[in-house]
Amino acid sequence: MANSAQRLLVIGPSWVGDMVMAQSLFMTLKARQPGATIGVVAPAWSQPILERMPEVDEVLPLAVGHGEFGLASRRELASRLRGRFDRAIVLPRSWKAALVPFMARIPERIGFVGEHRYGLLKERRKLDKQVLDQTVKRFVSLGLPLEEATSGDFVLPKPRLQIDRDNLVNLRLTHSLSSRTAIGMMPGAEYGPAKQWPISYFHTLAKRLVNEGFEVRVLGGDKDHPAGEEITQGLAHAHNLCGKTQLADAVDLLADCRQVVTNDSGLMHVAAAVGVRIHALYGSSSPAYTPPLTDNAVIHYLALSCSPCFQRTCPLGHTNCLNQLSVDQVYEQIHAAHQRESVIANG
Repeated sequence: MANSAQRLLVIGPSWVGDMVMAQSLFMTLKARQPGATIGVVAPAWSQPILERMPEVDEVLPLAVGHGEFGLASRRELASRLRGRFDRAIVLPRSWKAALVPFMARIPERIGFVGEHRYGLLKERRKLDKQVLDQTVKRFVSLGLPLEEATSGDFVLPKPRLQIDRDNLVNLRLTHSLSSRTAIGMMPGAEYGPAKQWPISYFHTLAKRLVNEGFEVRVLGGDKDHPAGEEITQGLAHAHNLCGKTQLADAVDLLADCRQVVTNDSGLMHVAAAVGVRIHALYGSSSPAYTPPLTDNAVIHYLALSCSPCFQRTCPLGHTNCLNQLSVDQVYEQIHAAHQRESVIANG
């Protein structure tokens, strides 16, 4: 790792939030090896996010669907990478994730032990889940010397995505957004309903905020569009942008919000990486394991005796971890933050 001109290849994760957290690794690599170049193998959807990371020199899209094996696509990509990289860091723990650097004959290949990858990786590290108790710690550790990595005592740079101001101006015009102070809402969570605050709660909160003079922007993918319709129904100055924007657009729109209310989702991590104040809602997952990587966040988590269960749907059938998380609790925190900002702004 002493060679400052080392050519590094990172096999990236398959989820939006994990890809944002991977920037902490990229920042670590560039800080320690300023002359290094970083290429990232990643799903095509993640390219717009990676292009907002100044540490990434090259994005290498892998045309393989989530959960798909895609041997032909992996072999074709590997043939293009042969001879171009000195070291590969494999973030996912699956067998197939380690195939591309192996087939590309990259001399150094590092990753955690998992799914019988013994022949595919040159340096196989044991994952100590007690020491590396967060996803971001696991990612960053793979870019560090073994002794330092296993200590768990290292800096975790906070992701910071670049903003396209021109794109933001166009988005505001395209979607007829107002000059009101904007609050973002992200009702989706790819993992499942046990991570989703009730849509009716989002709607009630949106109504209160609009009545107080805020603009509400609901962000998400196509599958979140019905939820966005329910949240914004009957509300002026509330915009359902779910499915109407690209991932890169969400980066800019979130940066333009003053605060956001979000489930533990990929867009939560995007919001953290643009510096907006976050109200993060946790149900079946744990804020200790996948926290928003920012100092500007309020964590809403009831820590019930059954939490966290890490299940897609509530195994007890009640989802009290989210149903008992009240609108009033979230509203009061938003209002308090707004009041503090107003006092500061008025000197």
